[in-house]
Amino acid sequence: MTNTFTATLGLFSLILIYICYHAANDVRLTVSPQGCRMSWMSPSYLLQHEFNTSWTPLAHRYSLWLYREVGWDPNQVMGVPVLFIPGNAGSSHQVRSIASSASRQYFSSPFVISDDFTGRGIQSLDFFAVEFNEDLSAFHGPTLESQIEYSAAAIRYILSHYPPNTQIIVMGHSMGGIVGTALLPSDDISALITMSTPHMLPPARFDARVDEVYRRNAESLANDPTPVVSICGGATDMMIPSESCILPDPGDGNLGSAIYRRTVFTSALEGAWTGVGHREMVWCHQVRWRVARAALELGGAKSDVEMGVILDTWLSRDGRLFPSAAGIDIPEAATYEALPEGMSLVLKNPAGSRTYLLPIPRTLETNATFVLFVSRGRIPPIAPQHSTNLQALPYFCVGRETSPTIQQSSESVSCVPLEPSTLKLLPSPIPGKPFPVPDEGSDESDGVVLFEAMVPRTPGDAEDAWIGVHVNADGEDGWVFGGFDETRTVQSDIGIFDVLAGGTKILLQPTERSLVRRHITFPKLLSNVLFVYTLTPKSDRPTSSCTHSPPLLPPLLVHKSHPAESHYYRLEHETSIALHTHASAPFIPLSRYSPSYSSEFWIYSAGTGCEDVNEFTLNIDWWTTIGRIATRYPTTLISWGVGVVALLMFQAWRESGKGSMPSVQDSLVAFICRLLPRLLAASFVVALLPLSPNYYLGTQGETFLGFLAPVLLVIATGLVCASWWLILLLMRYDDLSMPRSTVISLILISFLVFVVVPWQIAFMGCWLIHLHTCASSAHLKPYPGSVPSLQSTPVESLPLRERFDGREDDSQDTEPNEIEPSEERENQDAGRARSLATITDALGATQVYHENTHLLLLMTWLLPLSMPVLAVWVRTLMTAGYTAPFNGDHNVFKVVPFLVLVEFTSRRKSALLSHQNAGSYLHWGYLIIACVSFFLGSREAYRVFDVASMYIGWALVVTISPVRFARGFAT
Repeated sequence: MTNTFTATLGLFSLILIYICYHAANDVRLTVSPQGCRMSWMSPSYLLQHEFNTSWTPLAHRYSLWLYREVGWDPNQVMGVPVLFIPGNAGSSHQVRSIASSASRQYFSSPFVISDDFTGRGIQSLDFFAVEFNEDLSAFHGPTLESQIEYSAAAIRYILSHYPPNTQIIVMGHSMGGIVGTALLPSDDISALITMSTPHMLPPARFDARVDEVYRRNAESLANDPTPVVSICGGATDMMIPSESCILPDPGDGNLGSAIYRRTVFTSALEGAWTGVGHREMVWCHQVRWRVARAALELGGAKSDVEMGVILDTWLSRDGRLFPSAAGIDIPEAATYEALPEGMSLVLKNPAGSRTYLLPIPRTLETNATFVLFVSRGRIPPIAPQHSTNLQALPYFCVGRETSPTIQQSSESVSCVPLEPSTLKLLPSPIPGKPFPVPDEGSDESDGVVLFEAMVPRTPGDAEDAWIGVHVNADGEDGWVFGGFDETRTVQSDIGIFDVLAGGTKILLQPTERSLVRRHITFPKLLSNVLFVYTLTPKSDRPTSSCTHSPPLLPPLLVHKSHPAESHYYRLEHETSIALHTHASAPFIPLSRYSPSYSSEFWIYSAGTGCEDVNEFTLNIDWWTTIGRIATRYPTTLISWGVGVVALLMFQAWRESGKGSMPSVQDSLVAFICRLLPRLLAASFVVALLPLSPNYYLGTQGETFLGFLAPVLLVIATGLVCASWWLILLLMRYDDLSMPRSTVISLILISFLVFVVVPWQIAFMGCWLIHLHTCASSAHLKPYPGSVPSLQSTPVESLPLRERFDGREDDSQDTEPNEIEPSEERENQDAGRARSLATITDALGATQVYHENTHLLLLMTWLLPLSMPVLAVWVRTLMTAGYTAPFNGDHNVFKVVPFLVLVEFTSRRKSALLSHQNAGSYLHWGYLIIACVSFFLGSREAYRVFDVASMYIGWALVVTISPVRFARGFAT
């Protein structure tokens, strides 16, 4: 029955893990689909042979390459240097997409400079790339430090080929961005562009030295004035949590206004408007050409302020800086056309030069907004990359109307440029196609320029006021739409619990005419990376008039949850969209830009009023929510699994004080039936406490997220059960023959760890030896999962004739021997002693087995905390030698406790760390391991192993006296 109980819970957890895995895989397809066009190039790579060990001792391990576009770039350096740093398991060849785009933008044809750069003093780019042989830098601090050291030397070497005071642009992908940030502060670096870089949170949290690099980087990002831009892929990036890609807020310090820090999600990047995967970030055409153009323009910048303007121009998002309106010229001797009051400006395929006046109604509210759309054209300086000649300039005009006709002279109207409050490029989804279009995305000529401005007050000495729109066009494809918007913000008080109650409806007030803009806010709605909402719009049914005259801009929803993150959706009747955010997330401190509550979106439309949305239904998308949760807490399951095992051992060692050590199976059943229900309630209560984001689940006491703690605890417990069944299976088929260890072998292993192999290798060996020790002492049963007990232990039977009262059985018809009474009593005492000794040995063997299997379970769950570095060591053996990348992994004291533990458990016939041998207080150390696992393990998993190692060492020191130590080897 107990076997079935633990097996069922283990199977249940494995099924949940399987479900979470598939839900996580579906996130990138359903939440933020990718629309990227493949990039093409003609690459060549020149190895920098002169960058050898005279520059850095790491030259024998890594290499430096210069990219050249075949047929476009000369082999010698001639422009602005750029260093590309690949990420975890990345390659120097990933530079090719961005470098090729830079060459083909700078040159209109081979060796012919494009008109965009002629006469501007801008040079071409020389792209260098470091080759790290696909090192796994995300898992290993010393490897990351080696890459930082090599990249710093590479910059010195590269700049030695350029005139003095030349600065280099650094680009980093993934962990390469962490390497690039670690190079700051540096007078040699002009700007840093990172792509899919986890600035705020290490993706693998198994090494304290990686955290140390992150701490230094946080200080540099807060104080160094070098411009830094971080480009994030959003929910499509399944390699890192994109909330960690957001640069930390520089704050309001003395340098706050001088420090340029920008984060832009590709879904908000003008011209891209799509989620981008982790590896795809370097070759997605919609991203790479903008990164390349920004780098080209940075080469001509003379100051950090100019660099900030350039980066805002080419890697723009909401909140960019607007140019001064004084720089716009007012056309002279133009012809004005005054529209009737209340009429919107609608121009399809306009031609010629003309100014249109839209009268400002006297009844217009003081907070009214003028909205102007220009399709495929420009409102300077915003335009699609390949725009038509269509241009619109908005003005605020006052004057006296001299004639009721539509023709008026320029002398009767005085106009000044209209200052924008919003000026950006919106996507223009293609009707009948998904947005973004898979494997294609948006074209450089697509896009609608949005201009918004508050309507100025009419001066007291003016009789009339207008909004003037001056249009220049050649009759090409495109349209212009302008009108006044008096829409007030719709504020909904819907909260997360309202949505949980079965979804909620949002009704939009009907209007007499079509609105060009609607603004809806949700100040009480939970805005967290773990939750995905489904928004289903309902619109007016299309009529026959809509078929013949479709809207210029069908309803477009803009969801904005962070200054760096915007998402665009085309609204269609009863077609659901997935609302998600990266504003607040586990283990990420809240900032002024990332409130845990509040969400808002805008709806833009222009045309005949067809397809206007009048109702929304809001629900939680549980499938993708499960997928989002699953990608944020794998480390938590590992550390909490160690915590569950530690509590098992704490409970078992307390029972051993009563005279009997329970089996692992009995410990699991007792834990599940007695302790787990109380832990579930306690875990929920702790999750509601406003703890630091570095502790526990990192949710900072968010009420609704409290349910995660009990769920994760149940899964972790089930995985512990499943791991025990796996251990039993391994022990059943273990047939290894291992020699008995000695003091000499312990010293030899310690010496190898000290000079050659990392301590993680030794720990793996300890686990294998202890597995063999447990397997060799187990008794085979017809089914796996059985454990030795007193009933299954061979015990020498007592002779039937022996009676403790000294009498004999009369049923035996034998001739009595003449035995002296004293000799008979001695024989009886000796028999009883032998029998008791046999029983005691059997019970002792069972106790030893139970203790060893508990320790084996603990070591099994500590394995995942050390295995990542083991993978790094195996991966880099051929390129780095035996010791170079692991100078910090020869700390023999981390593994010595386990070496000694394995040595003694393989020799002793009595329990080593039991209640009787270790004392009544030693088992409290397991409670300390459990507390560290639950409260710190999710964010700093490496501390769990350190605490477990220190406890085992302390327990051995307390348990084994020098006399016992010598006696143990003597036996």
